[in-house]
Amino acid sequence: MRVTEPSPRRGVALLDVHRLRLVEIPAPPVPPGERAAMDRAWDEAVRANPSFFDGPVAASAGLEWEGPRSAVLTWARITYRRYALRLVPGATARLPPLFVSIAQPTDDGRLLVGRMSSSTAAPGRWQPPGGSAEPPEDAGPLDTAALARHAARELAEETGLDTAPDEMILWSIVHGEEGDVGVLFLAPPRPEPLLRERFAALVASETALGREPELDRIALVRSPAELARLGGTQVDYLEPIVRRYAGSAPRSDAGPV
Repeated sequence: MRVTEPSPRRGVALLDVHRLRLVEIPAPPVPPGERAAMDRAWDEAVRANPSFFDGPVAASAGLEWEGPRSAVLTWARITYRRYALRLVPGATARLPPLFVSIAQPTDDGRLLVGRMSSSTAAPGRWQPPGGSAEPPEDAGPLDTAALARHAARELAEETGLDTAPDEMILWSIVHGEEGDVGVLFLAPPRPEPLLRERFAALVASETALGREPELDRIALVRSPAELARLGGTQVDYLEPIVRRYAGSAPRSDAGPV
């Protein structure tokens, strides 16, 4: 059946999924009129932020239950340009994003959150490490193991933390009311000094190369109240993630993907 669980906040649900099967389908075609509007919207976005690139990306095409705590995720290969249809009123060929996100705890029970830098699509927004899912470069299957590898890469690129993909635990699925899907992985706990040291080293390295890091600041939070004190904007699934982690220990029956 179609996922229709109630949302804890603004149409966002955290689904307790232990097993996830991914199935690829062809991307629906874009009607000619919408394609022209999409291209115009994309060109405007690139002019505003030249760091945008039209590379391959995996989009969500549906999420359904197929058993207890088991779901099947349908996805399609597109490029980032297609996401510009979100800026086209009345577009019928929109596909919602598919992304990976990482809950990175400290060994004293807090979670790492980061603020997006000015070179990103959402400057100043607080969110967990993560990013858009991409099809495997080696033409292999897009499965939970591939998503775990992608999550480990995103964590390293955004925080400087090296984590083996097989240490990433499938922890939850973020499901938005417009069909966007986030695969949330739980990383191993790390000491606070290590987190801050690795992030500082990453920022220094990127700055020395003349690049702006994806995150310009990190914070460690234990509760939604601490999250609220950060100020600024937050991605809509951040508070539910912090609330869930604060309210329960990681699942003891879950294992690495």
